[in-house]
Amino acid sequence: MHPQTRSAKPGKAVDCGMDLEPVYAEAQPPGQSPTNIIHLSDSVARMIGLRTESVRRASLSQGLRLSGRIAADDARQYRIIAGSDGWVRHLGQNSAGTMVQKNEMLASYYTSNLLGASQSFLYAVSANEQSPTLGGYGGLQKGSGSLSLQVATDSLRVLGMSEHQIETLKTSREATPEIQVYSPANGFVVSRTVSPEQRLDRGVELYRIADLSHVWVLAQVFEKDYAIVKPGIMAGFHYAGREFHARMSNALPQFDAQSRTFRARFEVDNPGIVLRPDMFVDLEVGSDAGDSDVLAVAADAVLNSGRTSVVYVDLGEGRYEPRLIQTGRHMGQMVEVASGLKEGDRVVVGGNFMLDSESRLRNVPPSQETATMASPKQQPKPQAMAVSAASMDAMPMEPGSMGRSK
Repeated sequence: MHPQTRSAKPGKAVDCGMDLEPVYAEAQPPGQSPTNIIHLSDSVARMIGLRTESVRRASLSQGLRLSGRIAADDARQYRIIAGSDGWVRHLGQNSAGTMVQKNEMLASYYTSNLLGASQSFLYAVSANEQSPTLGGYGGLQKGSGSLSLQVATDSLRVLGMSEHQIETLKTSREATPEIQVYSPANGFVVSRTVSPEQRLDRGVELYRIADLSHVWVLAQVFEKDYAIVKPGIMAGFHYAGREFHARMSNALPQFDAQSRTFRARFEVDNPGIVLRPDMFVDLEVGSDAGDSDVLAVAADAVLNSGRTSVVYVDLGEGRYEPRLIQTGRHMGQMVEVASGLKEGDRVVVGGNFMLDSESRLRNVPPSQETATMASPKQQPKPQAMAVSAASMDAMPMEPGSMGRSK
């Protein structure tokens, strides 16, 4: 049957031959338009699975789920730079991706100026040990031996010798022509740019080490959720059977114009180095923002067309009214109602799609193609009418007879 065809007289539809069903005008309360109110009997309401719930006040303090990516803490990344020209003499088994320990030797390279600088340092150490400590003003050590030791130590640092190797040189008292590269912390080799017997230039990056005992979780936050995610808020996630608690840093979130999202940064301790860079986790952010008592309705009750949001309000006695509302934030299975409803109103949460279809059918204008009557020589065939939900109750119903022509 075609719902756009209508007739003022009973008969059969000219397009499909089905019997026309009457639609009766029903009394409406004052001030309400008959085309906006839908009438359903109890049997029809049960048949379409119609359910209603009350509009109530609810709390917005609910969690937000975000997708996060593990990243190394910038403040815990170490770049090891060649302090002088030379070539690689020794290289350990520490390619990118390897876990290394603090003060573990990574490589060594020869430099021509180091041997003389090492001998000068050892001479200065011996001279400083033999010279007496001068007290005087403020207990300061003022002697030629200590000054020479400081100059010699700075010369080794300029050539690229680490504090660990300087202490080793001071203990062993053996001059060396090689710079030994040690790991500055327990961490993860992010990159290695050297190979055996490679020629080095001063200022070249040899290694990049990331300390993963404390990492970042970078999460994408949509604009509508930005008010919830604030510096200091806590978030939790699970990985490998362990629970982690992260705190959002005070850094200002960066906005990505292409994805229209903010990049929030959470910081979390990583005992056992379980979390590795570029892993993905699901963050559960606890919301301390938002109102604790707002008007809300079930999300299933709202029919969103993109521009408007409609709910069907139960007026009692089988009457249902479509009503435009203004919605706010979503909170799980609830939606904030900014206007259009009041507390205690009952709205349809099940079967509202059937009500919406019936509301649209009643507002379809008559078809111009079927507005003309049949030829006088033939029996008059009136235009078809839209089948209303109210007429469904008056129709004789038999099992298995739904949707069949008479």
